[in-house]
Amino acid sequence: MPDTRFSILRELFARTQRDLTRLLTRRVGPDHAPDIVQEAFLRVMHRDMTEEIADPPAYLRRTAVNLAMDFSRRRKLESRLFVADAESCDAPSQEPSADETLEADRRARILTSAIETLPPKCREVFVLRMHHDVPQDEIARRLGISRNMVDRHLRIAIKRCRSAVQ
Repeated sequence: MPDTRFSILRELFARTQRDLTRLLTRRVGPDHAPDIVQEAFLRVMHRDMTEEIADPPAYLRRTAVNLAMDFSRRRKLESRLFVADAESCDAPSQEPSADETLEADRRARILTSAIETLPPKCREVFVLRMHHDVPQDEIARRLGISRNMVDRHLRIAIKRCRSAVQ
């Protein structure tokens, strides 16, 4: 009797495994579908009264679909309950590396030096615009120069700073 049951289950597995896997792949994804198919076969195999099942392929399919629904519900619940903490996961750090920090410091020193070498009026215009976010019309009014002269000082300062940093 056990040999007959085993051969029936083996034949059922051979006939339905591919279709069940395809069905469950759409529901739970390709990573989890084979495991759920296997779990469904194990449940059917461990059922005591296999002979009483009128339609074994339909019973197996219903078992697999129920397991997939349970899996989906559990995954949804886990996603609500367990929020991944940025510090606890293995995600790359948002902090700059030591090399990046050193490079940024080096470039900042070069930029500061370039700003210090600008002509006084040019430096004043650049600092007011870039560091204090003063509009160009306001800079022109404060320094008693034309708006075109402010633009010219800014172009010179940006060009020199850019070439120094590169």
